[in-house]
Amino acid sequence: MPDSSRSRTAAPLFSRPPAQERRRLTEALRTETVGGMVLLAAAVVALIWANTPLSASYEAVRSFHFGIPALGLDLSVEHWASDGVLTLFFFVAGIELKRELVTGELRNPSAAALPVVAALSGMVVPAAFYLATNLAGGGRLSGWAVPMATDIAFALGVLAVIGTHLPAGIRAFLLTLAIVDDLGAIVVIALFFTSTLNWAALAGALAGLVLFRMLHVRWRVRGWYVYVPLALVIWGLMYNSGVHATISGVAMGMLLSVRPRERGRTSGGATAGDAETSGDGSPPPSPADEVEHRLRPLSAGFAVPFFALFAAGVAVSGSALADVFRDPEPLGVVLGLFLGKLVGVFGGTYLAARFTKARLDPALSWSDVFGISMLAGIGFTVSLLIAELAFEGEAVTEHVKAAVLIGSLLAALAACVLLKMRDAKYRALWEEETRDEDKDTVPDIDQPEDSVRRPAEAARRAAERAREAAEREREAAEVQGGGAEDRAPGRRDSDGKHGKHGDYGDGSHGAG
Repeated sequence: MPDSSRSRTAAPLFSRPPAQERRRLTEALRTETVGGMVLLAAAVVALIWANTPLSASYEAVRSFHFGIPALGLDLSVEHWASDGVLTLFFFVAGIELKRELVTGELRNPSAAALPVVAALSGMVVPAAFYLATNLAGGGRLSGWAVPMATDIAFALGVLAVIGTHLPAGIRAFLLTLAIVDDLGAIVVIALFFTSTLNWAALAGALAGLVLFRMLHVRWRVRGWYVYVPLALVIWGLMYNSGVHATISGVAMGMLLSVRPRERGRTSGGATAGDAETSGDGSPPPSPADEVEHRLRPLSAGFAVPFFALFAAGVAVSGSALADVFRDPEPLGVVLGLFLGKLVGVFGGTYLAARFTKARLDPALSWSDVFGISMLAGIGFTVSLLIAELAFEGEAVTEHVKAAVLIGSLLAALAACVLLKMRDAKYRALWEEETRDEDKDTVPDIDQPEDSVRRPAEAARRAAERAREAAEREREAAEVQGGGAEDRAPGRRDSDGKHGKHGDYGDGSHGAG
């Protein structure tokens, strides 16, 4: 029997987030979009630099060492980019993860189930594609984690280039998917790519993290001049411990408080009470929000592109491209990103919706899920990082990096075609979300219904109420029909089929 509470108890898949969440999404994704375009530019520069007569200078710069040898920090530029600068990206990822777990989608198990299942299947299936390819071809299995990650900045950069207006619900799903992906990558890096542990250095890093938390929560110290030196010490100890240094960034990000400060607490001379009454009615920003607001542009606009500049410079000659499709390791990465992500994310989303109370937003279709699943195959930053960690030997590492670029490019091109076909629908939904008929700078969708000042929004809400009423009537009819059959299982026509409702004469449900 159909579940009568199905559509009324669960928020639709890709439904529009609340106003406050949309504002946060808009700010975060705007920065990520700009950063994604810078990331694309950095990748192109790296490829040109590494495949022209200037390639010798590229290798010279990438392999140039500097640092403090006495502290075990004499690293090449390439390693400073991947182990050092990229820590800032993981710091921001840690803040996002903490927020989602405490105040966002992931705090509610029922709401988090669908994007989490989609993300997990979007990691497991690509890894399975890689393993199957390399088991069949006799390749190395150590690269199974390379095709697992989704690069949200790269994906948004691609969308910005083609000019697609994704509605807020899809953007929120994509961001949640990427956050869970980042968590999976963090766990994989910590568990499977940790060298021999230096327990003294690890203990020092953990002690530094405890001090970081005490300063932030217990003593409420706010000066950046305290945290930056402490963060550098924690990072250096984590690097020397054998655990990948970027894990220190995740840990520090997750230690920040993501809840708004209590009234009367000060930050930069302003009280939380002032923040509560001086804005648009939304809660004051949390300490984590303030830090993220300052560091996200640096992460998206510098840290990730700088890493890409010295990680994406791989040879793209005819023989190198042939090796990508001939050798099992790079071929497994291409198949994992292009097909594995699509099958995993789409299949996980469909199965989760099929066996839970989740349903697709009426304004969208499963073709939209298909396009987003294809977009999730863009695995750039973290995939390149794991490729450097998973393989020994420059040749196979370069081939696998080339495979990451090719698989991401194929996924991006296919997603562009699929999403562009639906752009008219997306644009209409986006215009609904941003319409401001009364010119008060607040979207009409976030204000009370007013047929005089906001007639278009009033008409939209009336149409939505009519649709929901029709859906409730349809569900009620299904429940009545199912109830009649359930209560009179033995009632059959002379030909052996179940009788219809009218067979009961008065239309009652289950004649006793």
